[in-house]
Parts: sequence; C-alpha cells; structure tokens
Amino acid sequence: MSAMWRRSVCGVAGALRDPLSGSSVLDLTRVVAGPFCTQLLGDLGAKVFKVERPAGGDETRRWGPPYVGDSDVTCYFVCLNRNKMSVCVDLKTPQGISIIHDLAKKCDILVENFVPGKLDELGLGYEKLKKIAPHLIYCSITGFGPDGPYSKKPGYDVIAAGYGGLLSITGDEGGGPVKPGVAMTDIATGLHAYGSIMAAMLLRQRTGRGQKIDCNLLSTQVGSLINLGSNYLNAGEIPGRLGTAHASIVPYQAFHTKDGYIIIGTGSDEQFRALCSILNIKHVSYDEKFSSNKMRVKNRKELLSLLESIFSTKTTDDWLKSLKGSPFPHGPVNEFDKVFEDEHIRSINLVEELDHPTAGKIKVVGPPTKFSDGGNRIRMRPPLLGEHTDETLIDVLGYDKDKVSSLRADGIVC
Repeated sequence: MSAMWRRSVCGVAGALRDPLSGSSVLDLTRVVAGPFCTQLLGDLGAKVFKVERPAGGDETRRWGPPYVGDSDVTCYFVCLNRNKMSVCVDLKTPQGISIIHDLAKKCDILVENFVPGKLDELGLGYEKLKKIAPHLIYCSITGFGPDGPYSKKPGYDVIAAGYGGLLSITGDEGGGPVKPGVAMTDIATGLHAYGSIMAAMLLRQRTGRGQKIDCNLLSTQVGSLINLGSNYLNAGEIPGRLGTAHASIVPYQAFHTKDGYIIIGTGSDEQFRALCSILNIKHVSYDEKFSSNKMRVKNRKELLSLLESIFSTKTTDDWLKSLKGSPFPHGPVNEFDKVFEDEHIRSINLVEELDHPTAGKIKVVGPPTKFSDGGNRIRMRPPLLGEHTDETLIDVLGYDKDKVSSLRADGIVC
C-alpha cells in the first residue's frame, strides 16, 4: 500500500479514531467559507449531508475552467467537498422543507450561509428548528452578520476584504489594492466557524442543549487585522501597503535575488546580527541606526536598500545554501510547481490521490493537522451531484422507496 493512500484507507480501526465519528452535519452551505468549515468537520469523521439544489448544485461545480482532466468536474469543487454526501433537495417546496426538518432531527450540527432572514422565511431558521431539534448546533456564516445596517447585504470574500481593511494594506508600497491570491477571509471565517462549533459541542455535553452561532466575513476580517488593527486603535497609526514587508519588524520581507526572491525574517536583534555576519557586514549590526529593531524600523529604507543590493548578487538557491543552518527564518518564494515538488511536502504525503467515477484520478491536499492517534483523514472523494439522495432518504430517514420515487418524479429531490 502506497504512503499516499495509507491515510485514506477506511476501516473499523480508523473510524474508532475519528474524533467526530458518530456525529452528523446538515450542510446547507455553498461556495467557500461554509464548505471549507464542513469539510474540516468531515475530515474529523462527521457524516456530512451536503444539501444541494437539484438544478446545478453548489456554484463551485460550475466554477471552471480548470477541470480535472477531460471531465466536467471543476478543480474548485474538488478542493472543498471531500468527505461529504450530496443530497439534492428543492428548498422552495413544502416537501423539501419537510425533508430538511427530518434531517435536522437526526443531525448534531447545521451549517448554513444564506443571507440573514432567508431561511426564516422558508421555515428553516434557528427559532423554528430549535423547537423540533433542541439539541442542534446551528451555525450561520454570512457576509455581515444578523444585525447592523449591512446585515441584508450579500457578502463575498473580496467585498469583506475591502470593507474590513485588508485591501488597504495588501500590495506594493504606493500601489493600488491587491486581492490575496486565495480567499483568505473566507478561509478564516470557515476556521472560526469550525472552532466555534467544536466548542459548542463540548458545551452541549454538559447541558444537552444546542445553540446558534453567528460567524460573518466582515467581523472575521476586522478581527484578523491583529497588530495593524491594534496599531490604529492604540497608537492612531493608519498603515499603508508595504508589499511583503512588516510594519513593525525590519528586515522581514522578500528580497530580489538574481533569479527570483528570498524571504528573510529577523524577529530579534540577535537574529539580525547573525544575518549581518553571514552577509559579511557585521559592522552594520553595530551601527546605531540599525542596532535595535526600533531603529531599524525608523531607518527602514536605508537598511533595505543595502540588503537589496547584496541579495541581488546571487541566485535564490545560492542564498539558501549560504543561509542553511542560520538561526533566523528564511525561505524561497516558490511557484506552484516547486511547492508541490518540494522535498518536505512530498515526504509528509500531504497530497493524496483519489479515484473519481467521472474524472478518473483526482489529487487533493489532505488534512494539514495530524493527530497522534490518527483520525483526521480523507474517507470519501467529493460527491457527484445528488449521489447520496436515495441512501440518505431511505437509510437515514427511513422513507420507503415509493415515497422517494414520488419525490423524484415531482422534482423535489434528484
């Protein structure tokens, strides 16, 4: 058995180690933040029922190209929806709502990312569901939260990044706003939701009751400003764009080399002195202008100009060899081919390969967190649209086959 597949093998022993084995999630989310959250829960062993619209399903099923090989499976959908069962239900019908009510009674967790108030209109809001499933942990992921003047606004990652200040600090000095290459606000919100759900499950063990959790992109983004937010709130500083540089630590950024970039981070005066020693400029570390981090920040431009002139004399690989074993963080700026061919990434088997019925072989980045007893793993490939509708309605909810056939004939499920 290959190392790549070892973590994916499903069995009794593996299930016993899955932290959330026996738990189930009613997933009413789509796009990124919500599906990222529920995928994490699925990795830990929860059974995730991904409820999708009969016509098209999750939007990311259509967010291509690129696709996996010659199939119609988008790479976007693949990265967010492993370890899930796809159940197609029309939520605009009374019969569809009844199915969700039945699933809510069976599930431990519900995660949704509709605009606030929409599920209340459909009879799927928290106040309704807590009456029929008081144990349910109900997590809403929205753009701006349920309160405030923006509550009804739809919110995507880049919108929250704009409102929340991220785009004002991202990009080169003197340049315009630059969106991070991936949806960092979505991912951060999904992580907040995931952690909050886990905490609510612990509380439910003591009280027996579920509760409602509200996570939103804007609050998460503002909370993610960390030191820069504190700089403004406590020192009145409005930060600008610094490229890869750090507002409060110098040097801490990427430098041009002969053929690319190298990142250097010296978080202490000792580390800066070590850098200067390796670069054969020991005298610089004792210069009053650069002898402390406070002074290096003050004289940022002069110091960085000197370092740029030095790093530009060698290739990135040459510098990595020269810096090997140094006591400060450093590394290359890798293109994706080098990321996934990196000896460390390959050695820890982070990328896993799965069989897919229409796309053939698909590759996914596996769970990044490891447990000493195992139990954070890929058990199921991303599902086909509606692949598990019958299994869910018959085996989980106890519907008979005639009822399921009638629901399908009426277009309620697919």
